[in-house]
This record gives sequence, C-alpha cells and structure tokens, in this order.
Amino acid sequence: MKKGSKAAESDTNGIASDAPPKDARRSEAKRTDARRKYDPEQTKRNILDVATQEFSAMGLTGARVDAIAERTNTTKRMLYYYFGSKEGLYQAVLEKVYGDIRALEQDLHVSELDPVEGMRALVEFTFDYHDRQRDFVRLVTIENINGAKYVEQVKSFKGRNVTVIHTIEDLLARGVAAGQFRSDVDAIDLHLLISSLCFHRVGNRHTFGTAFGRDPSHPRLRARHRAMIVDAVLRFVRKED
Repeated sequence: MKKGSKAAESDTNGIASDAPPKDARRSEAKRTDARRKYDPEQTKRNILDVATQEFSAMGLTGARVDAIAERTNTTKRMLYYYFGSKEGLYQAVLEKVYGDIRALEQDLHVSELDPVEGMRALVEFTFDYHDRQRDFVRLVTIENINGAKYVEQVKSFKGRNVTVIHTIEDLLARGVAAGQFRSDVDAIDLHLLISSLCFHRVGNRHTFGTAFGRDPSHPRLRARHRAMIVDAVLRFVRKED
C-alpha cells in the first residue's frame, strides 16, 4: 500500500510520470486551439469585407493595405499571399460586390411569380439594395472613374452579370405571352432604366441635394421614391389597352 501511495504521489507531483509538464501541455493546447480557430476562407472573407469599406471610402489610390491588415488582425504579407497585390485585392472586392447582388437577385425566384409581380419584386429589390449598400454604389462610381480598367480583368465579371439580363428576358417573354407587357422592350435597356433610377438617388445625392436642397436618399423620401420607381418601370413595360 505504501509503495502504491508513493507511486501515486510521484505521479501527482509530476516526478515519476511520463506526461509532459503542465506548462508544456498548456502551451500545446493553446497552439491546437489556435490552429482550430484559424480558417483561411473566413480570413479571406474578413479581409474582403474590410477592404470593401476601405476602397469605397478612399478609392483605389487612397486606400491603405496597412489599414486593412490592421483592422483584420493580419499582415500585409498575408494580404499579398491571398490576393497578390493591392490591385488584386481591389479586383477581388469588385468581384465580390457584383457577385453579391447577382446572387441575391437569383434568390428572389421571380420566375415563379406572375410577370408583373416578378418585375415589381426585382425593381423593389434593386431599389433596396442600392439604398442600403452604399459601399456598392461608391465602388461602382470609383470603377467608372477608372474606366472599368480593373473590373474588366475579372474573368467571371461578364458571365456573372448576364444572369440579371436572363432574368429580365424571362420576365418580359412571359409578360408578353400573358398579354401584360409590350413586345418591343429590350432587356438590357430595361436593366439600364431600373439601375439608373435606383443608383442616381444614392450616387448623386450630394450634388442633387446641394442643387435643390433635398437629399433624395433621405429616409422620409424612401417609400415615395420606391413606389415611384416601381410605378415608372411597370408603366414602361405594360402593354397599352
């Protein structure tokens, strides 16, 4: 009994035991926990989210990779590892923001709705997205200033954006077949009309407000403008009786 007690005591004191010291076990546990917590895909998503804010606020030239790295608890080296360069990160941001709006449009499943209600849902979504996603509006403006120099290098850009045209084409075709819509409306022209009306009230709000003393993106005008734009689009596509 005494020998057993001594052995047990030795193990308890860490003298005769084969187990590593407590400090070593604690350090290893921390390293294991850190490895579990590190998620490369989540890290990239975090970088893109912060970079979206930085580029939309400062533009490509004014944005600082150091600031993005600091806000994401990463390093410039890691950002360059994932995206290659500052321009590569900017292109990835553009790909993401356009991809987001196109994916959400598909989630509307307007092909399952009556053509008029489907068109209404698409216009309302477009209005709401531009109204809420101010970073998207600013980034589109910035890239237009750049002459689409960077977004045209994104291989998936054209293919991803054609989905909204297909959606509109389907709505128009079904509306024509049902005797609800005109047969002479071009899908790309209609997309231009919808985007222009929704984009302008946000993208040009500062100059418009200075000129006329009214901020078109003010919350108290939101419902009225939303209804106005929906009505304008539906009046444009409806077949005359």
